[in-house]
Amino acid sequence: MSHVQPAFDGMQLAAPAPAKSRRIIDDYEAWVDEVWPYYVAAADTGRPFTVDEVSRKHQLPDPPHSQSQWGSLPLRLQNEGVIRHHSGGTSARAGHSMVHVWIGIPAHQREAAATARREARKARAAARRAA
Repeated sequence: MSHVQPAFDGMQLAAPAPAKSRRIIDDYEAWVDEVWPYYVAAADTGRPFTVDEVSRKHQLPDPPHSQSQWGSLPLRLQNEGVIRHHSGGTSARAGHSMVHVWIGIPAHQREAAATARREARKARAAARRAA
C-alpha cells in the first residue's frame, strides 16, 4: 500500500496523501501505464538514457515493489521494440553501481525489432528444450 489509510470521520481527512515524489502505486500494471509514455519519449529523443535518469527527471512514482520491479520495465520496453542496450553507466538510485544505458529504436523499426526479439526468445526456448 502506498500510504497509511487516513482516518475519516465524515468531515475531513486526518492525513494528507504522500507527495508525488514519494508515491508508490499499488498496482504494477497501473504503474507501467503511468510511466510508459516518459520512457517512450526518452527513446524518441535518440539519446542514451538510464531508467533512473528518466525517473528522477519526471519525478515518477515507484512501482509496488521498487527493489525488484524497476528492472522489468526495460525488459518490457525491449520486448516492444522501443529500446535496446547501448552501454553501461552509473545510477544514483543504485548507489552509483553499474546500470544499463539504453537508447531508443526509431519508431519505424520498432515492430521489426519486437518481432526479432520474439523469434530469438522462441529459438532459445527451443534450444533449451532440445538439450
